Amino acid sequence: MNPQDYATRTEYRPPARWYQRLNWLGVLLTSVGLAPRDAVTLQVRGRKSGKLRWIPILRTQYNDEDYLVALAGESQWVRNVRAADGQAAIRRGNTRVVRLEQLPPADRAEIIAQYLRVGHQRSGAKASAKQARYYFGLNPKPSIDDIRAIVEYYPVFRVVYTDLVRPGIL
Repeated sequence: MNPQDYATRTEYRPPARWYQRLNWLGVLLTSVGLAPRDAVTLQVRGRKSGKLRWIPILRTQYNDEDYLVALAGESQWVRNVRAADGQAAIRRGNTRVVRLEQLPPADRAEIIAQYLRVGHQRSGAKASAKQARYYFGLNPKPSIDDIRAIVEYYPVFRVVYTDLVRPGIL
């Protein structure tokens, strides 16, 4: 099965229905730590409802800092994070309050390149090639210039940890 295709250059690429239906499973697995090491659950308040929203997401480490890459571009979680002024929480076993700081496009390419490198290490060449193609519309081994050409479409957030907390504090 191919991953969700987010390669189209549009402002927002909504997830497929099958992905939406399985979101609860991803949240469960990442929250309790049964997913890959870099998988976490992002908790952020909905910008309209005010209710907590959970999304499983891969955290990318680069130069001793953590980042979140928005594969779907201007997705719902990105809009919610912006509306919450970056206030969110990340859960993997325990819950940590974080501030998410959006990077300007000029600072995104290296983080997206690291995301792809880690994907290659975690899943191998074939899966990495699919990731580059379906998530970013890139060839299997994109150059940094190839990545720079697409950064406008993929928000990236630096994770700043502020405190260790109990679940549901946000």
